Amino acid sequence: MPGSPPFTTRPQLSGTFGMVASTHWLASAAGMAVLEKGGNAFDAAVATGLTLQVVEPHLNGPGGEVPVIGFDAAGGEVFVLDGQGPAPAAATPEAFAALGIDLVPGTGLLAACVPAAFGTWMLLLARHGSMPLREVMRYAIGYARDGYPMLPTASSVIAAVAGTFREHWPTSAETYLAGGVPAPGSRFANRVLADAYSRLLDEAEAAGSDREAQIEAARRAFYAGFVAEAITAYLERAEVMDVTGRRHRGLLSGDDLARWRASAEAPVTFPYHGLTVCKTGPWGQGPVFLQQLALLDGFDLAGMGPGSADFIHVVTECGKLAFADREAWYGDPRHTEIPLAGLLSAGYADERRKLVGQEASAELRPGSPDGVAARLPGYALAGFGGQAALAAGGPGSGEPTMVGSAGQPAGPLPEMGPGDTCHLDVADRFGNLVSATPSGGWLHSSPVIPGLGFCLGTRAQMFTLTPGFASTLAPGRRPRTTLSPSLALRDGEPYLAFGTPGGDQQDQWTLAVFLNHVIFGMNLQEAIDAPAFHTDHFPSSFWPRGSVPRSLSTEARAGESVITELRRRGHEVEVTPPWSLGRVSAIARDGGFLYAGANARGMQGYAAGR
Repeated sequence: MPGSPPFTTRPQLSGTFGMVASTHWLASAAGMAVLEKGGNAFDAAVATGLTLQVVEPHLNGPGGEVPVIGFDAAGGEVFVLDGQGPAPAAATPEAFAALGIDLVPGTGLLAACVPAAFGTWMLLLARHGSMPLREVMRYAIGYARDGYPMLPTASSVIAAVAGTFREHWPTSAETYLAGGVPAPGSRFANRVLADAYSRLLDEAEAAGSDREAQIEAARRAFYAGFVAEAITAYLERAEVMDVTGRRHRGLLSGDDLARWRASAEAPVTFPYHGLTVCKTGPWGQGPVFLQQLALLDGFDLAGMGPGSADFIHVVTECGKLAFADREAWYGDPRHTEIPLAGLLSAGYADERRKLVGQEASAELRPGSPDGVAARLPGYALAGFGGQAALAAGGPGSGEPTMVGSAGQPAGPLPEMGPGDTCHLDVADRFGNLVSATPSGGWLHSSPVIPGLGFCLGTRAQMFTLTPGFASTLAPGRRPRTTLSPSLALRDGEPYLAFGTPGGDQQDQWTLAVFLNHVIFGMNLQEAIDAPAFHTDHFPSSFWPRGSVPRSLSTEARAGESVITELRRRGHEVEVTPPWSLGRVSAIARDGGFLYAGANARGMQGYAAGR
């Protein structure tokens, strides 16, 4: 592991006992407390994730989702938990057409899939953890009941949607506006959520003393018991305002909840510079990280130098090609055949690499793996002359990072400030390593469900309603999520876990950090602190699915000469504040030590360990 640079925003932590890194200091502390009590990395990840649902409610919640990727030392294998709920049985393109809707809305009830987060955490705990349910839930329950310091960003989000809550979503107003908009740093509690979690725990422990029986009882109470009953009762009567400017009923049913269980699968892998990089399948955008590595493998990145104009240009142009493929080909492989082997093949990468020139491309160019011609839905062509351009989204319409400030469509939902999603990484002294990216069900996505204290997610907005695509909406199909945790092996042993919030940017920001570490030898904290960049050239995954061709956002710390050269090459460069892009965290195992780095951006992520 590379040594310390002259200065980093935080130290790269090192130790031998355990490490937790996440997007909130209280969640990292909860995970570390579980490790100190003898729990393993998976126990700690569950405690960390459940705590994030409480202390970052504007970024994730129990009604959202959480893809997980981990290495279990007992079995010596990498596993993926899909953590993404499917579309309801009633969710069809025809159902939306009958409502006069051609894009799944980004807020309200129509975009709700089966809430997968709780069931996925329970599967991780049952299959790979070691501690009783009470020991991992106590921190989330405690913060929900007794309160936690309100983040400035959460306060800003609540202020931005306060009018909507009061006028259209009264149950959310009851939860978040009882005493007015909570001030930054004020003590905020969600006692209704605490009571719901406490009841889940009580019903679990009523099942007996067996740990796995308790976990299954809690899962059953959520998906077929009182939680499902509360969700179903609300959906049967609620008509909710969304970004269309109209009220709509939800499509999710109790049967959808009862039928679903989280599941495990093998990762998709790719060899790169002595590492085996592991990602989720094409039901998430994870393979786009691997496609970028395949393209970049033909360039002398080391000779370009970190943060150089050459480096940023080549990485950006390769990203455009990989994300164009994501739009054309990715989807749920349980329902559609995805040409993943072709997309990741060396021959395909060789051909695609020839498209990278010295100038910024203004085209959206998916490839033809296995000789099959690519197709794109209409929204994907909007910014490239195929259709009229689409406006930016409204509050809650995507992962909050994606909400813009221009072109707000008319309607009852006001503009909202920026935010993120969540991420966590954990390693323990037993050889386990895990990475997870919780998201969805944020407080401004849909109204709070009475008696539960949380709302449903809106991940179905990532489907297209155009027939014939792998990402076309269909009952039981998983939307192609942006959530993308990462894990890398070295010589078959766990080496690196990393990830970030950020929607479509996740596999751009993490790629730069990964390359900083693997190619340029930076330690984890130095790699995280380095100036970040990304492009919005390809279609957004979030309503209204817009694109910004040739766009390139880079932190001001990239330097004037680099920015000038990028503009000369045709990139439409937006210079952002010096510490504004990404919230990557990472944990590594090397030479008998554990290492961790967390992100100073946003002023809330932290790593803990010893």
